[in-house]
Parts: sequence; structure tokens; C-alpha cells
Amino acid sequence: MIVRDRGDSWQVVLQIDHEDLSGAFARAWADKAPRHDSVAIAAARHDDGWAVWERSPVVADDGTPVNFLDVDVRSHLAFYRACIAAVDEQDPYAGLLVSMHGAGIYRQRYGRDTALGLSRAAEEQELVDAFVAEQERAYDERVASIGVAEDDRWRDYELLQLYDRLSLYFCMRDCENGGAEPAELQGYTLELVAPWRVRIDPFPFGESPARFELVRHVLPKHGHAEVLETPAERVAVALERRGD
Repeated sequence: MIVRDRGDSWQVVLQIDHEDLSGAFARAWADKAPRHDSVAIAAARHDDGWAVWERSPVVADDGTPVNFLDVDVRSHLAFYRACIAAVDEQDPYAGLLVSMHGAGIYRQRYGRDTALGLSRAAEEQELVDAFVAEQERAYDERVASIGVAEDDRWRDYELLQLYDRLSLYFCMRDCENGGAEPAELQGYTLELVAPWRVRIDPFPFGESPARFELVRHVLPKHGHAEVLETPAERVAVALERRGD
């Protein structure tokens, strides 16, 4: 789960809700390459493995929900392997992209996000290295089986990262209040212009504003609230073209 400090409360977005938003961005994308349907599947399912962990989300003794970057690495590796296998069964190319995403979490998105990293990865470095090597060893055979060009798979991998990070923008940043500095994200500039309303340039969707929904849980800081027992809120978010 993705946790944001709201001052007097915690905003918690489950990974399965975060990936739903990622998938919605992919489906609304205007410029669709021939394998875009597979990219959209990968975007909508890249965090499926979290579904088991999130049946009982961890809350620390002080009541703080445990953020996704702070989970036990052994659990993370196990459910990512399961996620990759499940997505691969539905769509081999989507499975390849999710495999690249899983390995890329431990490689700073292959150099595209140097800030990315699980806080406890060093505790299980041998297991991490084995997981990354296991995924990367299979790339050549999977690429050949699918028949995708190298440039195309890296383009689609970058798109998957963009959909993931664009969703994380709304999950992790304070989009409820004004004053946030513009953000740069893989060649796109994002500027908060009103609560939950962001101007994105260049504009990548078919119509402006493009409307989406974020599902979140808001937990008070006092007491020891359980994530799943806290009713979910559905927040309307919008991305608009410059000049609108």
C-alpha cells in the first residue's frame, strides 16, 4: 500500500487500486502502438501480487501503515514471481513487461528513476540479485518467442513505467492543496492547478480534461485504525491540456 502523511491522518492507496488507475491511464492514451493492448494489461496488472499481502495490510505498533517501499523483501520477491507468472499466462508480452518492471524495481527502473528502491533490499541482497538475474536470463528467449523488436519492448517498458509513476503522482503527492511545485516525469511536465486537477504537457490523452478515479482510504492518526475496515473514498482526478 502507498501511504501519504496528511498531517492529522494517513492517506492509504492499495496497490491493487493504484494499478487500476495505471491501467485507466494506459487505456485512455491517444498514441497507441500495435502492442498497446498488452501494455495496458501490464499497466492494469503490474501489482497483482500485492493482492494477497493486502488482504491483511501491516500497521506498525504506533499505528503507522507500512508503506510499500518498506515491506519484507522476501515477501515482495515471492508475490512478484507469482504476479509475473499469472500475467504471462494471460498475455506473454504483458508478462515480459511485468517481469522487466519487477526486476527494474531493484535496478532503479533500469536507470530511469534513481530514487526508487525498497528500504530493506540490502538485508536480502543475495535473494534480490538472484531474482533480477532469473528474470533477465529469460528475456532473450521470451523476446524471440513473442517476436518483438528491442526498441519496441524498451519503448513499451518506459510507457509502463510512465503509467505507474503517473498513478503514483496522485497517490504520493498532496494533490488536495495548492502550492505544489511542477514535476517532471519522463518528458512530461505536471502542474497542479486545482485540487485533484493537473495540467500535463505535452498532453497525451484523447480528450481534455481526461477524467479518472482514485480509490483511497483515509485513516486517522489517533488510535489504531485498520486499513480495510476504513471505508474507501473515490476521488475524481483530472488531467488537462495547457491552455484549457
